[in-house]
Amino acid sequence: MLYAIIGRDREGSLDARVAARPAHLERLQALQDEGRLIVAGPFPAIDSLDPGPAGFSGSLIVAEFTSLDAAKTWADADPYVAAGVYEAVDVKPFRKVFPA
Repeated sequence: MLYAIIGRDREGSLDARVAARPAHLERLQALQDEGRLIVAGPFPAIDSLDPGPAGFSGSLIVAEFTSLDAAKTWADADPYVAAGVYEAVDVKPFRKVFPA
């Protein structure tokens, strides 16, 4: 089943985000290599593809996991969690409708 992982950035966490990004992307690449990643990316804090020092307000990952517990375990082990980038992470079952 698919799950949406929504991380909300802590205010002032841009430097920690930048430092932890390579390890974060490595985990996402592994999901992609396994054919389990649907979409992943950050939410710019302002209406711009490159928000500069405004940074990001969080991230969205939609990926396939065997269960909600497995998705939560994966999300809890994210480098952004360990680095204190995220102040909260929500994991929810997700049902893809479009594109078909």
